[in-house]
Amino acid sequence: MRVVLQSVNRGRVSVDGCTIAEIGRGMVLLVGVGHDDTETEARWLAEKCARLRVFEDIEGKTNLSIREVGGEAIVVSQFTLYADTRKGRRPSFIHAGLPEVAEPLVTLFAEHLAVQGVPTQMGVFGAHMLVEIDNDGPVTILLEREPIA
Repeated sequence: MRVVLQSVNRGRVSVDGCTIAEIGRGMVLLVGVGHDDTETEARWLAEKCARLRVFEDIEGKTNLSIREVGGEAIVVSQFTLYADTRKGRRPSFIHAGLPEVAEPLVTLFAEHLAVQGVPTQMGVFGAHMLVEIDNDGPVTILLEREPIA
């Protein structure tokens, strides 16, 4: 699994002109699932996101987690995180998990993030979404957890 974590002042997801998720300070998390990913990777990454210290304390040091700042999260499924661009000019997505594998794992990731104490909203799996990200910092971090063999 791969997660692109962005610290935000504001985030919003719309589908067909309707807002389906909106937060203030927190994280927008773009989540990609690979073929062999399992619940183990989803839970591990959710815990990592909940505990990662990417928010500034009163001294301006990135020393606080999303839970410590009372932040919220939006989780957006993003199969394009598994794009392979090594050959040609058209990305290949053969390494992305199939929808029947990916959708439940993205949902589990979001649910486990909420269990960790982070109020969490979601985009719509498979929909064409408009994702608005007011990146703060900017802080953008790529997290990966390869399946354990």
